Amino acid sequence: MRIALVVADFNSEITHPMERTAREHAAKLGLEVTHSIHVPGVYDMAPIVKALLGRKEIAGVVMIGAVIKGETSHDELISHAIASAALTLSIEFEKPVGLAITGPGMTDEQAEARIPNARNGVEAVARVARALEELRR
Repeated sequence: MRIALVVADFNSEITHPMERTAREHAAKLGLEVTHSIHVPGVYDMAPIVKALLGRKEIAGVVMIGAVIKGETSHDELISHAIASAALTLSIEFEKPVGLAITGPGMTDEQAEARIPNARNGVEAVARVARALEELRR
């Protein structure tokens, strides 16, 4: 099964290790990561995810990012918007979109502690893609 990763470079000290974690977990699950596309930030992911989901060979996409709390509620706005976009795209294309985006409301320390959570997005894509595959038989 082939999957793709979309990685936000904002907070790269968190997201780049998350990408490595996701790749390692994908390999353990027997998944092939065919694309790993970097975007400036979490909010910039949707058009790339849409393009990837439109590719026949891609079974699902994992979105990797870290939304850390700042001085305003901007982190909440960004997190809610991208989660909504991910769900909409998943339904539109009938393919899983794994949300390996940590936050909102996190401190830098909490974000670092959640780097292993990237596995959850990969796991979700694998399980949902396999379930969809079975339903289509």
